[in-house]
Amino acid sequence: MIYKKTWRRCIINNNYNLNEGIREKQIRLVGESESTIMNTRDALNMAREQDLDLVMISPAANPPVCKIMDYSKFLYEQSKKLKENKKNQKVVDIKEIKLSATIEDHDLEVKATNAKKFLANGNKVKVSLRFRGRQNNYTSVGNEVFESFTSKLGDTAAIEKPAKLEGNTMIMILAPKKS
Repeated sequence: MIYKKTWRRCIINNNYNLNEGIREKQIRLVGESESTIMNTRDALNMAREQDLDLVMISPAANPPVCKIMDYSKFLYEQSKKLKENKKNQKVVDIKEIKLSATIEDHDLEVKATNAKKFLANGNKVKVSLRFRGRQNNYTSVGNEVFESFTSKLGDTAAIEKPAKLEGNTMIMILAPKKS
């Protein structure tokens, strides 16, 4: 027999075994309408007759599930799906605003307006407050600063992660409020 295209030997790409790379004696061959359990050698011969590849889709099943298809076309369609999924993803950045325990009201308002801008753009905001020296003994001051900061933001932010002390830094994460 002469084949039109060169027969691919054991190519293992993207975790798919194909053709002679399939070492099981029996497989479940899935078609468009039915599935049958048959010998791997018979399935390989069927794939060669159709000038296609035998691809193992699910190696964990018992018996492993295989399909006769054009492997290069299958990989192309998989890459197109991945690109489409990447395109539909929305990337959310996390912007950080650093406060101090002794911050003045005007400075707090300026930082709150910046946080409103970040939230309006759809980004999350990480608010951090670092305690230095003796300030570690007065973490309640940090809670008060966070409360006044969130009150200045008003309805634009939802608290995703409440204020929590991690080491000598208090951290709170805000997300844009959904309308």
